[in-house]
Amino acid sequence: MGRRFDSFVMFAEMRTGSNFLEANLNAMPGVACHGEVFNPSFIGKLNQTSLFGVSIADREADPMALIRTLRAQTDGLAGFRYFHDHDPRVLQPVLDDPLCAKIILTRNPVESYVSWKIAQATGQWKLTGARPPKTAQVRFDAAEFEAHVSALQAFQVQLMHALQISGQTAFYIDYDDINDLDVLNGLASFLGVAGLESLDASLKKQNPEEIAQKVVNPEEMERALARMDRFNLSRTPNFEPRRAPMVPQFIAARRAGLLFMPVPGGPVAQVSAWMQGFGGVEGGFTQKTLRQWKRSRAGHRSFTVLRHPVARAHEAFCAQILSGSFAQIREQMAKIHKLDLPAPGQDYAAAAAHRAGFIGFLHWLRLNLSGQTSARVDVHWASQSAILQGFAGFQGPDLVLREDGLDAGLAFLAAQMGQAAPALPPAPAHGFMPLRDIYSAEVEAATREAYARDYLAFGFADWDQPPR
Repeated sequence: MGRRFDSFVMFAEMRTGSNFLEANLNAMPGVACHGEVFNPSFIGKLNQTSLFGVSIADREADPMALIRTLRAQTDGLAGFRYFHDHDPRVLQPVLDDPLCAKIILTRNPVESYVSWKIAQATGQWKLTGARPPKTAQVRFDAAEFEAHVSALQAFQVQLMHALQISGQTAFYIDYDDINDLDVLNGLASFLGVAGLESLDASLKKQNPEEIAQKVVNPEEMERALARMDRFNLSRTPNFEPRRAPMVPQFIAARRAGLLFMPVPGGPVAQVSAWMQGFGGVEGGFTQKTLRQWKRSRAGHRSFTVLRHPVARAHEAFCAQILSGSFAQIREQMAKIHKLDLPAPGQDYAAAAAHRAGFIGFLHWLRLNLSGQTSARVDVHWASQSAILQGFAGFQGPDLVLREDGLDAGLAFLAAQMGQAAPALPPAPAHGFMPLRDIYSAEVEAATREAYARDYLAFGFADWDQPPR
């Protein structure tokens, strides 16, 4: 039987049936699963400190050398089990390797959590026919369980994304299916090896009782589970493209270790002018030159400034659309979305018309951020959440300030650096009708629809409400 793979990894977690699945993999001709070879406490199995002559110290120095060794020293298809808290250095190389088969074993997280708590209480992590089962009732801890589920979900999303972008597929198997001989033989076919005639019978299922019988507080467990949003119904959908860190736009003070990470559409010109008070500024960084700048300035601080979504959207509307800067997008807005726009560079004749045009822009913006227009999501109106996530691709800011508290925030920042704060210059005007003249409850509502993620993430109140 031809093989598509030269090795495999079983992605699993504690108490998901990985011991049983490993035993059955090892019963397949030409397959050898070597256990948890990247468990922080042992190599392969409990109390084992070396494998094929590779010690824990050797593994720490070069984890990929252990994978190369077990592949070279194994006759047939070599593999191992990997849990989310194992050595992270091997994860991406293994995921990137199309010759390494991926097996993803999952289990109902409530069952795995309760089983884990029982194993902790009894000390029995594996049950064979020769040993009597140990039982215990445990307490369901809602906070601990939520952390458990969050870690599992984050790891599963990471696996799925890596497989998607590399065009690979995995063999998914659930705990309830590991006793199904046909399913395991389907796994053998996926691996390209001969199947089994029968299941390995050396391991026994532990704690076969219903979950409610395994905990001392089943009512509390039910209430805690009812509070969890299993289907993520409260999630604000995000269809924005991922953004780059925008390192070339970062602005550094020449005589102070201050780095401004601008959010386009915010008070960028005003803060940049303030930075000039520290002996001028420099920019045009690459990631390499910015790292060099950071290394040469111990104690440096980086910061960004958020603007209220209504003010930021109005700035984009005036500076990019009414000004005529984005001619192609203006044309699409007018022809396809029927926005009433004045001539490029001109303002509306009356506040009511400007307000109506701005509300039309906000409706278009909601569609644009939801991926429902053909126009790009320009950085001047992309959500501030997406921009800060883009920063994190290189380095998140030390401090996130708000425009409505800019004087105090910048003074605090200068004091942190042991510097006297320069005076904050006034914000430059965009030359069109000011927001205060056209703001209304309808403007606020339309902005909240467009920027739901930012309102949720940063807790913005209505634009006309005083800062707290």
